[in-house]
Amino acid sequence: MFERAILHLDVDSFFASVEMRRNIVLRGKPLIISGNGVQSVVASCSFEARRWGIHTGMPIRMVRRMCPEAIIIQGDMEAYQRESGIIEEIIQEAVPICERAALDAFYADLTGMDKYFGCWRWSEELKQRIFRETHLPLSMGLAINKLVARIGTLEARPNGARLIERGTERGFLSPLPVRKLPGVGDIISRKLNLMGIRQIGLLAALPPRLLEREFGKPGVQLWKKANAEDYSPVIPHQKNDTLQWEQVLDKETTDLIILKRHLVTYLGMLCKQLRERKCLCTRIRVKIRYADFNTFSREKKITPTCSDSTLEREAFGLLAILFDRRQGIRLIGIQLGGLVIGSPQLDLFDQGAKNIHLLKALDRIRNRFGDAALGTVIGD
Repeated sequence: MFERAILHLDVDSFFASVEMRRNIVLRGKPLIISGNGVQSVVASCSFEARRWGIHTGMPIRMVRRMCPEAIIIQGDMEAYQRESGIIEEIIQEAVPICERAALDAFYADLTGMDKYFGCWRWSEELKQRIFRETHLPLSMGLAINKLVARIGTLEARPNGARLIERGTERGFLSPLPVRKLPGVGDIISRKLNLMGIRQIGLLAALPPRLLEREFGKPGVQLWKKANAEDYSPVIPHQKNDTLQWEQVLDKETTDLIILKRHLVTYLGMLCKQLRERKCLCTRIRVKIRYADFNTFSREKKITPTCSDSTLEREAFGLLAILFDRRQGIRLIGIQLGGLVIGSPQLDLFDQGAKNIHLLKALDRIRNRFGDAALGTVIGD
C-alpha cells in the first residue's frame, strides 16, 4: 500500500498520434510533425521516425537527408491543445488533484485511494478510459513521487504501464543510465562518464559533497534525484487569460537558431488563435530550462498586439537575455498573456494598414494549408 501515490500519464508521440488518428494511412510510418516551411524543425515524431535517429528540434532539411521516406506534415496546435483539454477533463472527473505538466503529460495524486479501490487498478482503468474516449496511446507510471513516476512512464513506452512499489524505488533506478534522470543532458552525462559514473546507482552512492564540488548546488539535487528523493506536490492546472506552448527537446541544444525556429513556429499558431478570438495580448513571456534543470523565464509588458512580427521581435529579445551561458537547453516555451478584446486595427502604430491586410492573408493561407504553413525565415 502507498503512503503517497503519484500517477504520471504521458501521451505517446502526442502530435504524431493525433495526426495518425486523423489519417490511418500514416500509422506505422516515419511521421514528422514540422513547423514553418523549409527552415522548420521537428516538433514531434513517431516512434518509427525515432528509429532513424530523428528527434525534436532537428532541422527538417536534416530529416530529409537521414530518412528520405519520412512523411512530413505541418502541425495543428489548436487541435493539439483541444485534445490536451479533453484528456485533462477526463482525469479531473476521476481524481481530486490533477496537474497538466505539458500538453501531453499529466500528474494525478491518488494518495489514500488504496483504502477503497487500489491505486494500480484504478490507474489502469483510467488509462483504458482515456484510450477509449480519445483513441490516443499513452503510457503511465505509478510511484511514491513525481520523479520516479515520470521515469516509470518513460520506461513503459510505448503504450505501456509501470508500477514501482514503495521501497523499490532505488532498485528500479539503480541500473538505468544517468541520462534517464530529468535534467541530465549531454554535458552533465559526459562529465559523469569521465568520472566513471554511467548508472544511476553509482551516482546515488557518491557523497553529496563530491557532487556539490563538481557541479555546484545542482550537484546536491542530482544526488537527491539519484536516490529517488522528490517531495514536489501535484499542482492543479489553473486556466487563465493566456495562450501558451512549451516543448521539451529530445536533445539539448545551444544553437540559438534552432531555439528561434521553435519560437517562430508556435508564435505563428498562437497569433492566429489570437486573431480568431478577436483578442490582443499585452504580455509576453519566454521560458527556458537548462540541462541542469534550472528553469528561467522573462516577461515583458507590451502594447496590445496580435502581430507575428512584433511578438517574434519581443520573443527574440527575451531569449537573448535568458540564454546567458554556454549550457544546453532542454525546454523552451512561449506564453502570451493579458488577453484583451480587440482587433488588429488597434495595432496600427506597429503594423500599418497594409500589414493588417497581410495578416489576414496569412491567416487565410494557414486555414487552407495548415497552421504552420508560413513563418519567418531565420538564417543560419
